Amino acid sequence: MTETSPRAWQVVLSHIESALLDGQLKPGDHLPPERMLAFDLGVGRSSVREAVRALEVLGLVRTQTGSGPNAGAIIIATPRGGMSVLMRLQVAAQGFPVDDVVATRLLLETSVAGRLAASSAPLDGAEALLDAMEDEALTPAEFLALDAEFHLSLAEAAGNQVVVATMAGLRSAIEGYALAGAAAVADWHATAARLRGEHRGIVAAISRSDVTAAQSAIHHHITDYYAETTPDA
Repeated sequence: MTETSPRAWQVVLSHIESALLDGQLKPGDHLPPERMLAFDLGVGRSSVREAVRALEVLGLVRTQTGSGPNAGAIIIATPRGGMSVLMRLQVAAQGFPVDDVVATRLLLETSVAGRLAASSAPLDGAEALLDAMEDEALTPAEFLALDAEFHLSLAEAAGNQVVVATMAGLRSAIEGYALAGAAAVADWHATAARLRGEHRGIVAAISRSDVTAAQSAIHHHITDYYAETTPDA
C-alpha cells in the first residue's frame, strides 16, 4: 500500500489517541493488528510500526514478539510515562536554566504541600524515605537521590498525575543541580542534617493539617539549599 504522506505515522498516533480518549482503548487492551491498522487508516505497515515504536518509547505501550495473549502491542497503565519521558528529553536537549527549574519546583511543590495538608493524605512512602536518609554513611549523591525521591513521593501522595509527571520529568535536572551544588558546601554533614530536619518539618506540618506552615516549610527548604549552593543565583 502506497503512503500518501511523509508523516503517515502521525495519522496512526492520532487514531490511537482518539481511541484512548473516547474509551475504545484502555490499559490492558491490545492494539489492533498492524495489517488492520494499515488498511483502515490508508497507510503503510512501516508507518504503523514507526508509530508503535514511538508509543513504546513514550511508555504508553509494551510490545512483545511471538504468539499468545501477551504478544503484540498492549496499552499499559502508566499515565505519567509519556509526559515524563518528553520532559526528560526536553531537559537533556535544552538544559533548562536552573533558575527556571527552581521556580517551577516552588510553584508545584508549595501547591502539593498545601493540598496534602488540606486532605490529610497518608505519607507512608515519604516517611520511609526520611528514615532511609538518616543513614550518615550516605554519599551526597545517594542522599540527594533519596531527597529527590522524597519530593516525588509527596507529589504522588497528592494525586495530581500531571504534577507527578512533571516532577518525574524534572527529576534528573533537580538531582543534577543539587549534586553540583553539594560540591560547594563546606560541611556536607551539617547541611545534610539540616535538610533532614527540614524534611521532617514539612511532613509534620502536613500531618497536623497546617497548610500555611507546610507551604512555607517546603518553600524555604527549596530556596535555602539553592541559595547556599549557588551564591550568585
